[in-house]
Amino acid sequence: MPLPFLRKILPLLASTALCVSGVANAPAAHAAAPAAVQKPGTITASAPLADVLSLPDAGRALRITYLSTNGITGKGLVPVTAEIILPAGPAPQGGWPIVAWAHGTVGVDDSCAPSLNPVSDRNRTYLSAWMKRGFAIVATDYQGLGTPGTHPYLDTRVEAYSVLDSVRAALANVPDLKNRIMIVGQSQGGGAAVATASYAPIYAPELDIRGTVATGAPYVTPELLGGLLKAASQPGIGYSPLINYVFYLAAGLEGHDPHFRPEQAFTPKALPIYRNAAHEYLTSLSHQTQEAGLNLQNSLQPTFLKAMSPALKAMAFPTLKLAQPLFTGTGTEDRDVPPALQLGLVKAACAADSTVQAHLYKGLDHSQVVNGSLPDSAAFTTTVMTGQPITPQCNPVPE
Repeated sequence: MPLPFLRKILPLLASTALCVSGVANAPAAHAAAPAAVQKPGTITASAPLADVLSLPDAGRALRITYLSTNGITGKGLVPVTAEIILPAGPAPQGGWPIVAWAHGTVGVDDSCAPSLNPVSDRNRTYLSAWMKRGFAIVATDYQGLGTPGTHPYLDTRVEAYSVLDSVRAALANVPDLKNRIMIVGQSQGGGAAVATASYAPIYAPELDIRGTVATGAPYVTPELLGGLLKAASQPGIGYSPLINYVFYLAAGLEGHDPHFRPEQAFTPKALPIYRNAAHEYLTSLSHQTQEAGLNLQNSLQPTFLKAMSPALKAMAFPTLKLAQPLFTGTGTEDRDVPPALQLGLVKAACAADSTVQAHLYKGLDHSQVVNGSLPDSAAFTTTVMTGQPITPQCNPVPE
């Protein structure tokens, strides 16, 4: 149902202000590390994180720039930014274990990088709960989000390398951290968390990852996407938040693929909004797409899948045979990442013989499932952190 005017415009203004104000805090340049020490996880710049950007009751907090393998090409190094937030008080013996936090969609403009903006109320509650469990937070912005170059949205290799190298950087440079890690993410970050777990054994085998918690995680195959688009083409189907993510996906592809032609993906009705998408925060873009009356039916060309095939290919996981247990949380009322896509991930991971504990939360939407899943993810985390076996659940029922 349409939101009242004030409920729509106030978050829009707040979100836009956050993105714009963050630019002033961005470093003007990224200092280069000496050639002899340039490797993934090398920190090239570090500064205290402003209190307004940190978490309540946190201890030491930093914003770092580190080097990560270029996930687009698979070689070479690029600068990436991240936050490192430690709990207050003395560290436990051996140091704080780490939550490697993979954030959800905020936009693809540099000014919207999470390390340049205050934490949302939802994420403040969520990450504070993890800190109260005794974890430090290491939170990447992802390649190209707040640093030079495009942000290849939903590219699993880009996301995984950014997450893994942020943890390498933190462990190598920040005292009182322990090489014992939970990978945690929501929405875009839910997919990034699964991608990180998928790439970790080959890319960063030295990291002691104990488990993965993914809520609202997208999983796209040609079959699932085809079914989704077919359903969207039925008469009477209105606005879907998916159109915003599709615009970001295309903007990321256009930023590094000279062969991409937007007019082959989007209709004349959708192209003007698409051309704004790369510079819009999610709240603002969502407002624009609704005002323009866009939906998947009137926005996508028949050649959409062909035009977007490189980006869709980059969303694939190298394997879903994960080395550690996976927790998933899905809301039955999720309209941003339809439950069919999330449960498709559960089915595929279970078929690959991963240990999966899937939860389906009745009545919760895409955002509500984040904090709604906290009690279950707490039990899951205690189990995997202590090396106990997980009870698998591959066919969740609404709870």
